[in-house]
Amino acid sequence: MNHIITAPQRHISARVSLPASKSISNRALIMNALAPAPDFGLIANLADSDDTLALRTALTSGQHYANIGAAGTAMRFLTAYLAMQPGEWILTGSERMKERPIRLLVDTLNSLGAHIGYVEDAGFPPLRITGRALEGGEASISGGVSSQYISALLMTAPAMRQGLRLRLKGQIVSRPYISLTTELMRHHGVNVLSESPGEFIIEPQTYTPMPLTVEADWSAASYWYAIASLADEATIRLDGLFRDSLQGDAAVAGLYKQLGVQTEYADNCVIISRCGEPAASIEYDFTDEPDLAQTLVANCCFLGVHFRFGGLQSLRIKETDRLSALRTELGKLGYDLRLGGSSLEWSGQTCTPNPAPLIDTYNDHRMAMSFAPAAFIRPEGIEIAEAEVVSKSYPRFWSDLSQAGFGID
Repeated sequence: MNHIITAPQRHISARVSLPASKSISNRALIMNALAPAPDFGLIANLADSDDTLALRTALTSGQHYANIGAAGTAMRFLTAYLAMQPGEWILTGSERMKERPIRLLVDTLNSLGAHIGYVEDAGFPPLRITGRALEGGEASISGGVSSQYISALLMTAPAMRQGLRLRLKGQIVSRPYISLTTELMRHHGVNVLSESPGEFIIEPQTYTPMPLTVEADWSAASYWYAIASLADEATIRLDGLFRDSLQGDAAVAGLYKQLGVQTEYADNCVIISRCGEPAASIEYDFTDEPDLAQTLVANCCFLGVHFRFGGLQSLRIKETDRLSALRTELGKLGYDLRLGGSSLEWSGQTCTPNPAPLIDTYNDHRMAMSFAPAAFIRPEGIEIAEAEVVSKSYPRFWSDLSQAGFGID
């Protein structure tokens, strides 16, 4: 279903209950599942996103065949989890999921005693997993491909007979997500040692289910920061966010200072407001926060802010090749972006815009939400294809926009 989004008057006042973080929710589910006596009821404010629902269903259904759709986190975490659960398992997903590589994780798990094979193409889902106790020991893996591989290994390490000494090779991407994993492991009673930034030592231990209130999603907050930056006046309260967040994407508050948005922290919420003019140009390395990149790329174009953004290599293996998708869809609006291997830049170059652009979303929730604020620069509105894709992380996104005064047709 397509949506045509039109902006309200350029004065925004809204209060938004953001969705819970799927990153925290999915880690908490795996740690509870690995405990001797799981208690999912201790997790308050569990995310209602497609990804979290897919993971919880796979953990609780008792079925030995799991189709997790487009849920990349669930694919990586379940690969490691099911590798140590007795029985034969088939783990599959959407057609795009079958194009997303998983060989590095599978090879590392097999080196630790797992028995994982491929049902179709080698190196890609679907997987055939013969679950059994894993020996563990020592392993190394590239830190520059996906932090979800690393988190999957770390979370399952306490259940390995020898535990795990894990070394990360090369540049480490999305490091805050690894820190999120280790902090949540400690919250659930597991001791994690780190002798250097790229080495972790985890002895055999057991998880203890603990009460946990899942924070709202800072990635979801980024779309409201974009809206605030494009409005003439804006005051938006975002509920459920913590001052001392474990989420790396809390960096969005600092980033948006450069785009004229200030952040005030209150009890379990932030209040953002339009406070000045954006910078003429900005540079940033998104190695640690790749999920913010689409919001900032599109937003800077809409504001006329020149940019050079690096550290985007992991965006090529997400729900789509996000770098190519951004360049293509922004081209429809007349912005001619320069694409490098792991970077995007724009210095004001233009191309012929499509007079009636339809923004394709490529089954990628972040494409839909990043382009919605374009309604501010197009009086006739912006048309978003397959708008329902937002359910992957933010099911209420369109209704929240409507309550803030946007037209949704």
